[in-house]
Amino acid sequence: MRFFNTEGPCFPDRHYMLPASERLPGAGRLIEEGRYFIVHAPRQTGKTTALSALARELTVPGERVALKVSCERAEAAGDDYGAVELQLLDAMRSEAAKVRGFPPEWLPPERRPDAAPGSRLFDGLQDWALACPVPLVVFFDEIDALQGQSLISVLRQLRDGFQHRPHAFPASVAVCGMRDIRDYKAASGGNPSRLNTASPFNIAESTRIGDFSYEEVSALYSQHTEETGQEFTPEAVERAFAYSQGQPWLVNALAYGATRGLGNEPPAPVTAGHIDTAKKQIVLGRPAHLDSLIARLSEDRVRKFIEPLIAGQIVAADPTYDDDLAYVRDLGLISKSSPADIANPIYREVIVRVLGARARESVLADPRGFLLPDGRLDFRRMLEEFAAWWRQYGEVLVKGEVCHEVAPQLIIMALLTRIVNGWGPCDGRSVDCEYGVGRGRVDILVRKPYAGTDGKHAVQREAIEVKVRTKSTGDPLGEGLRQLDGYLDRLGLDTGTLLIFDRRPGAVKRQPEPKFSSEQTPSGRTITLLRA
Repeated sequence: MRFFNTEGPCFPDRHYMLPASERLPGAGRLIEEGRYFIVHAPRQTGKTTALSALARELTVPGERVALKVSCERAEAAGDDYGAVELQLLDAMRSEAAKVRGFPPEWLPPERRPDAAPGSRLFDGLQDWALACPVPLVVFFDEIDALQGQSLISVLRQLRDGFQHRPHAFPASVAVCGMRDIRDYKAASGGNPSRLNTASPFNIAESTRIGDFSYEEVSALYSQHTEETGQEFTPEAVERAFAYSQGQPWLVNALAYGATRGLGNEPPAPVTAGHIDTAKKQIVLGRPAHLDSLIARLSEDRVRKFIEPLIAGQIVAADPTYDDDLAYVRDLGLISKSSPADIANPIYREVIVRVLGARARESVLADPRGFLLPDGRLDFRRMLEEFAAWWRQYGEVLVKGEVCHEVAPQLIIMALLTRIVNGWGPCDGRSVDCEYGVGRGRVDILVRKPYAGTDGKHAVQREAIEVKVRTKSTGDPLGEGLRQLDGYLDRLGLDTGTLLIFDRRPGAVKRQPEPKFSSEQTPSGRTITLLRA
């Protein structure tokens, strides 16, 4: 039985998958025209699967030989470009002979023993093209594994061979990784801001593997239904797309969790509730896919966008803005739409959880102590606990945060997630946050299921809006009340909490005690105001 794949390339006989080669629109034209090009996309979006399928489709006796070769094994060689070249030549021969089973006349020749470092890849590809009876197409997958002088050497040798194609060099070459053309130009010695500078990939076009559309998510899930009889309800498909925004790994991970990780056996349908639980497992479990993204948050060019997004501010423009934005989008952290935003709700939740992990671990209070007899949360007590905790540890925590500019927002979310989710099995309780460029605040919604007075299932919902006052801004109370009014209206709630952090120099010393008060929103709602 096939299943939803979350580890490595997909195979049609083992995994549910969309037609892989169709995920590279335009690649066929570029190959027919003898172009050199770049395939780029975030991690685990199907690059390797698509390239492998395309290489097999393009290989036609008497017409063309196409091979996908991974650069990953050469990563350990670092800047030793001579060793990297040998690794790539060995990888090509192994892939052609052992994996693809090419006949002898299609195989890459044995590498030249007298070839000098810096030209071995060029010589190997040239010898192969001269010996092969049909034109060659070569895809260099995982090109990101190469760094420094090794990457420069490989790209320049490919550029040098371009002029000899198709008779004495591969007719078409693609390099595939996360980065787009500007980063390869910079890595290989060219000026990424000028198209006419000397760079191995001035000759290249760029094609991006996109995320799944809603229709593609539905089509993928329907394969499972056809094989097992287990239906994904329309609400489940909509929920999965909303959480993932079509990111392929997340689409598969949600479906895998909902069909295999929850004991939900066919023919029982997959519901939106199953997708909710699968999403929570992904967020709390932090699988390798998410860890590889989270590792980037400490990079300056990534933090440059993440901090303003969490704070709800506009990202400041500078000379590297466009290149840095392209880089963060290529990683898959930021959406392709404008204005820039976190790519999907799952990444949005994971980012704040990870950045607030240190603060969350410092919460010593027993989360179960905040439960009322009827199963609801004692929300006022939670706020009081936070206020006391902030007064005692706030400055220490702020100084220790990687993204210290948005530490207050991260810390309140850390405390809430610790108290709400830090005990027992998941029962539908959650802390959801909304943030993004230009919002000027963070909106938080706490959900806690409980048994109502009639014994029926009910859900407690508590809304918080977080604002920050700095030395360059005035008191955000008026704006906060208006914004909270709109948030509560959207949620259908009558009351909420406005939390204002005072981050002006010396504010903590001037205000030793947190201040609770009641305020009225423009529409007449009574809300709790907490100044910390």
